[in-house]
Amino acid sequence: MAAGTILTVLANIPWGTVVDNAPKVADGAAKLWNTVSRWNKAGTASGSRPSATVRTGLSDNASLAARLQSAEESVQHLNQQMQASTALIKELAEQNTLLVRRVELHRQRLTRLTMISIGIGSLLLGLNLYLLLR
Repeated sequence: MAAGTILTVLANIPWGTVVDNAPKVADGAAKLWNTVSRWNKAGTASGSRPSATVRTGLSDNASLAARLQSAEESVQHLNQQMQASTALIKELAEQNTLLVRRVELHRQRLTRLTMISIGIGSLLLGLNLYLLLR
């Protein structure tokens, strides 16, 4: 039952569209990765300076400084999560492109094998008819 369901799902996938769009997905993931990498480098370079000046200006209010420190840590944590997510998206896009290439290769091989099988079957049928009519 599960194999039939899987085959039904695979039969309903528009493989032509998937194959056509795989390079676009990989390019989009690479652009996302490059954008996030550049953004993180710029944010890291300027991110530590403002917090130091704010802390010295707010030294009389320890509670506000602690909240600011907590917010900075949260932003840094979210930034790390975003980088990890974009790296994962990039890897998945590359794997998707590779998978689509392999599926297309197997489809071409299956088409060739089908044509060869039809040719051999026709040849055997013709030979059988020839021997029967002889």
